[in-house]
Amino acid sequence: MEYQFVVDLENFLRDKFEKYPAEPALAVEACPAGMTGDFALNCFRIGRFCGNPMQAAAAVAEFLKGHPDVEGVEVVKAFVNVTVKAGALHRDSVAAVERLLEAAKLPEAQRKRILIEFSAPNTNKPQHLGHVRNNTLGMSLASLLKRVGHDVIEINLVNDRGIHICKSMIAYQRFGNGCTPESTGMKGDHLVGKFYVEYNKALSEEIKALKAARPELADKDSEELFLETELGRATQKMLQDWEAGDPAVRELWKMMNGWVFAGFAQTYERMGIHFDHTYLESETYLLGKDIVAAGLEKGVFAKREDGAVFCDLGKLGKKVVLRSDGTSVYITQDIGTTLKKFEDYHPESMVWVVGDEQNLHFQMLFEIMKRLGYPWGDQLYHLSYGMVNLPTGKMKSREGTVVDADDLFDEMAKLATDACKERGGEELDPAELAERGEIIGLGALKFMLLKFNPKTTIMFDPAASLKFEGDTGPYIQYAAARINSIERKAAERGIDFSSAKVDWALLAHPAEKALAVTAGFYPAVLKLAAERRDCSGLAEYLLNLAKAFNRFYRECPVLAAETPELVAGRLAMADAVRTIIVDGLATLTIKVPQAM
Repeated sequence: MEYQFVVDLENFLRDKFEKYPAEPALAVEACPAGMTGDFALNCFRIGRFCGNPMQAAAAVAEFLKGHPDVEGVEVVKAFVNVTVKAGALHRDSVAAVERLLEAAKLPEAQRKRILIEFSAPNTNKPQHLGHVRNNTLGMSLASLLKRVGHDVIEINLVNDRGIHICKSMIAYQRFGNGCTPESTGMKGDHLVGKFYVEYNKALSEEIKALKAARPELADKDSEELFLETELGRATQKMLQDWEAGDPAVRELWKMMNGWVFAGFAQTYERMGIHFDHTYLESETYLLGKDIVAAGLEKGVFAKREDGAVFCDLGKLGKKVVLRSDGTSVYITQDIGTTLKKFEDYHPESMVWVVGDEQNLHFQMLFEIMKRLGYPWGDQLYHLSYGMVNLPTGKMKSREGTVVDADDLFDEMAKLATDACKERGGEELDPAELAERGEIIGLGALKFMLLKFNPKTTIMFDPAASLKFEGDTGPYIQYAAARINSIERKAAERGIDFSSAKVDWALLAHPAEKALAVTAGFYPAVLKLAAERRDCSGLAEYLLNLAKAFNRFYRECPVLAAETPELVAGRLAMADAVRTIIVDGLATLTIKVPQAM
């Protein structure tokens, strides 16, 4: 908080109490509903510096009763409720909105170089609903960390090799008839995904026939019977040929991967995602073996009787890092890639955005990196997230049974466009209407994925997320759009509401003061969200700010205010709130339409 009375109060407490810290320590909260005051000062936190919380509260109240910005003080046990004069309240919040935005930046000494890895799709199919949550969490966290001043590197690690990739390739060889994205009119990742679906159908039919011919296999699952099928053996052979560098296989692989990457690029562009670098598993899958060998010599790892190398991680269990035949397991590659990323970018912290089914894997990885002696091993963080489902189970999808990302975007944009039409948008230029639908639809999707703690499993209802009332992205976007509309009408009337001409002391209505209080917390909210690596706190704040604005709008007429001075003040207040909303939504990678 940058309120002058808080700054002066903390300086007073430092002079009065020897143990009071040099950095800000006072907990400043909005005064609870039903109590008198604008702010509640929680003195429990500073009690240990001031004797006890009651003594702290008494000292705080004593000082504030004589402060020129304060018009009321009430002590409630270890809390001090403070009523601030309207002019001072607005002066230190909405009247200085640019300074408020700048206050969210961390001091230089606290800024870090942070690497975030997210998305991580496979090149055998298009991205799906799970990737949408991953992408949204990753890009928004990167944006948030940049917003408070960190240097952020955004990384993608694409799985472009392995048996699953070969499945799409085999299917294309057998069923593709030389088709291309151009000849079919399909997006490249969708075309490859189509063949992945066809592969699984063909494999299922072959397994069904195999079980019918050999009843003794009836209880075996598909994985156990994979190499019993002609298709499975052919796929395994293709993988071996790929690893041996067979020119024909490699050429097919490059062609189909190229189609997929072109499709991914369109998906990423639509979401507003940019990566600083994309690592390919085809280039990294052999990494880690040398590190394991060195760790074996150091005693970090040990050998089992069968020759496999493992690490005893105590309560986490024992983790194999090299098979008995000397081949890598997934964590081998992760060990090598982690070191590779550090050597390439030298971050002070690394973040992985990966679903919660990998919690144990990352706990093991981080512990292994620490045991290997890397000094940055304790600066590794797994942003774990839960599943996201739809009430219907799935939406119409081009690619079989998954919820396709592109289909989801199209559906959200269509629903939003229809909602805009219902709100009087039929007369809009079709291109403008489509753009508005895209902004609102994707904004609604992103906001719904961000307003919950990442660990929460979400039931995502597309229609509910697009409501203009309630805890939704469009509700916040609409508040900003409403302010745009008010300002356009003010401009048509020639009203000047430059802050230099505003008498902020006139804005003393409870709804005006409550809005200013909420606005003033913006820098603290950003910093706390970044510290917690969780955008949901910012999403909740923006909802509360939009609600506070709508209360202000209902109770305090803007253009119909009693005097020109009050009109100018309320316009300036609304403009500051719009600035914060736009900045906050941009931090969440959500755009705001000019009108709704």
